[in-house]
Amino acid sequence: MGLSETEQQRLGEKLLQVKKEIEQLLCDSVNSSRPVDLGLSIGRLSRVDALQQQAMAKANREAHQRRLVLIEAALHILKSGRYGLCRSCEEPINLKRLEARPETPFCIECQTDREGK
Repeated sequence: MGLSETEQQRLGEKLLQVKKEIEQLLCDSVNSSRPVDLGLSIGRLSRVDALQQQAMAKANREAHQRRLVLIEAALHILKSGRYGLCRSCEEPINLKRLEARPETPFCIECQTDREGK
C-alpha cells in the first residue's frame, strides 16, 4: 500500500525542513573544512589536532552534500508522484523508514542487499 496524500505532504515538509538544516550546516562548515595553514607557528601536537579536526569537518561536509543530493532527488520524485516507492523493486517503502530518513530511495530489503555487495 502506498502513501496517503497526507503522509506525502507531511514527508515533503520534512524533506524541505531537513534540506534547510543541511544547507545551514554546509554554510556553517565552510571555515572548519578549509586546509590547515602549515606555516602557522603552533606546536606539533596542535598542528596534528588541527589536521584531524579539518579532516573530520571535511568528511562531515561531504556526507551532508551527499544527503542533500538524496533530498533534492526525493523532492523531485515527490513532484512526479512516485515518492515512497523503492527505486530498485518498486515496492512501497515502509512509512517508519521514510519518517526516519525521508530521502531514502530504497526499501530496507533492497538497501540491505546493496550494502551486502
